[in-house]
Amino acid sequence: MAFLYRLLPPRPTFAQDMDPAEAEAMERHTAYWQDLLDREVAVAFGPVLHPQEPWGLGLLDLEDQKAAQAIGDGDPAVASGTCTYELLPMLLVRPG
Repeated sequence: MAFLYRLLPPRPTFAQDMDPAEAEAMERHTAYWQDLLDREVAVAFGPVLHPQEPWGLGLLDLEDQKAAQAIGDGDPAVASGTCTYELLPMLLVRPG
């Protein structure tokens, strides 16, 4: 089992017009997800460059939905009130 984490920005133009507090929250968000990636809790993360509705994607390699929700709730972009998120279970296909 795995989880797709979908980070939802407060507005479509967020990447272009975030204020200093939002930018600081997003810097902490990036460091948070880089740590998850380094610890192999996250498989990947990054922005989805949809032309009208960009959003952030994280793939979590976890069996426990409560643990995945705790990661989502603890994301600085969410905890600061800057963004919201959705969490969707998925099957993670592994090589070999």
